[in-house]
Amino acid sequence: MKITGSYIFDAPKEQVWKTLMSPDVLSGCIPGCQGFEPIGEDEYRVTVNIRVGPINGRYEAKIALTDQQAPDSYRLVAEGSGPLGFAKGTAFVALSEENGKTTLQVEGEAEVGGTVARIGQRMTGSVAKTMMDKFFDCLRQSAG
Repeated sequence: MKITGSYIFDAPKEQVWKTLMSPDVLSGCIPGCQGFEPIGEDEYRVTVNIRVGPINGRYEAKIALTDQQAPDSYRLVAEGSGPLGFAKGTAFVALSEENGKTTLQVEGEAEVGGTVARIGQRMTGSVAKTMMDKFFDCLRQSAG
């Protein structure tokens, strides 16, 4: 499943970058986040509760921010699993600035498997997009 999005921040690129790299801000903006702990440089263990239609589950995930070219781009690598299945994916995040505003572009791929994929197959794309929108809306408020 492809995941794309574009978000405009009313802040300079360097400020948006700092927000994206802040563990405190990230943990507060991940929808359903119940735990967020560093396990290495720019790597985190995350516990989230996710609902896909009638399915509700707690997932343990590992998130890494790699290939950083501050303050222009990075790659987000995530992999998680729970009693109802698994999810993994990568996303390339790029920032550009014009007139003091920053545009953040996300392009990624995700794979979901297990019960959650079989039962909620039609909804997983819209749930992923909704979660991503909530995450970046929260970041936008934190950055500006």
